[in-house]
Amino acid sequence: MTFRREETVWIPESDLEGMSVDTLAVRAGQIRSGQLEHSDAIYPTSSFVYGSAAQAAARFGGDEPGNIYSRFTNPTVQAFEARIAAMEGGERAVATASGMAAILSTCMALLKSGDHVICSRGVFGTTNVLFQKYLARFGVKTTFVSLTDLEEWASAIRPETRMLFIETPSNPLCEVADMDALSRLAQNNDALFVVDNCFCTPVLQRPLEQGADIVIHSATKYLDGQGRCVGGVVVGDHKTMEEVYGFLRSAGPTMSPFNAWVFQKGLETLPIRMRAHCDNALELALWLEQQAEVEQVFYAGLESHPQHQLAKKQQSGFGGVLSFQVKGARDEAWRFIDATRMISITANLGDVKTTITHPATTTHGRLSPEDKERAGITENLIRISVGIEAVEDLKTDLNRGFQALRNARNENV
Repeated sequence: MTFRREETVWIPESDLEGMSVDTLAVRAGQIRSGQLEHSDAIYPTSSFVYGSAAQAAARFGGDEPGNIYSRFTNPTVQAFEARIAAMEGGERAVATASGMAAILSTCMALLKSGDHVICSRGVFGTTNVLFQKYLARFGVKTTFVSLTDLEEWASAIRPETRMLFIETPSNPLCEVADMDALSRLAQNNDALFVVDNCFCTPVLQRPLEQGADIVIHSATKYLDGQGRCVGGVVVGDHKTMEEVYGFLRSAGPTMSPFNAWVFQKGLETLPIRMRAHCDNALELALWLEQQAEVEQVFYAGLESHPQHQLAKKQQSGFGGVLSFQVKGARDEAWRFIDATRMISITANLGDVKTTITHPATTTHGRLSPEDKERAGITENLIRISVGIEAVEDLKTDLNRGFQALRNARNENV
């Protein structure tokens, strides 16, 4: 039996114009080979062949579009990029080997020695280390400010400021930035406004529509949703993304075809997963506020949260991550965490399985004591990434932690 060779079929993006994020999550960026498969295919190949030496030269020279080498051109990766770009409302996306690789690629492509970055304090601990330690070695200076204090942002502006970088909501205190105000500040000072949208995803928040120039994701988190693969992605306009793509092509922090396929399949269920995460997280946050052993709960869905109204304006949901302080210090936080039996003790977030961690000694463990204090990372703080299990079962497991605190207190009386 012989098979007729056909060209790859791209599903026209114009057919999806104006459709919702829910539909784009399933349909955008899909390609089909000559076999006309319905499910997205994987192209696990390092290189691609050409019809002639002249065609190879044209591909390498940029005179003819097409695949060259999977470090920077792979159909599976391109399909994932097209889908997440459509969901974020961006012109183009560049996929990377991890979320941190996405941040590094953005900075290496768009910053130079002598440039200045303003970054919110409440970012992921490794993001802080990247700016404070490694980019500083290349002459890029960073000023860290409060995510929510616009006067601090304005005061930190310098003539050489080229980037404003935030996470909103923040990790792990769920602070919310005023993106409209920060985007105006960036535009007025010829700086790029970069938003890490990991916590909300494009299902709950689309920063490009609120003035951001670039959106970054750790695809490892909610985009996958089941803790299977590590990856990242950067989204923006064609011109800016061409610079990021150029760095990736030369430096090689590349997403593998298999991981891209996993993320693409993860995107198909992202809208329904995010709604389940939000529902569970809000119910748990309200329940935690009622517990006598809790000092404070941090979740933007609570009316007690200082940026609750801003979150309602910018987001269509409040996300699946919350944190809370137990009464006491590290010993109490660890005792609570160790008493749980179903919830996974791990620092990853965005999984359908609920996870619990102690930020001061895990995700933010490399920060100095002074930086932890400024960022609000206290020893009694616990972060939960709420999954999609039955919420009553989550309460049952967390009650084991509260019971452990009560038992310890009674023993000391």
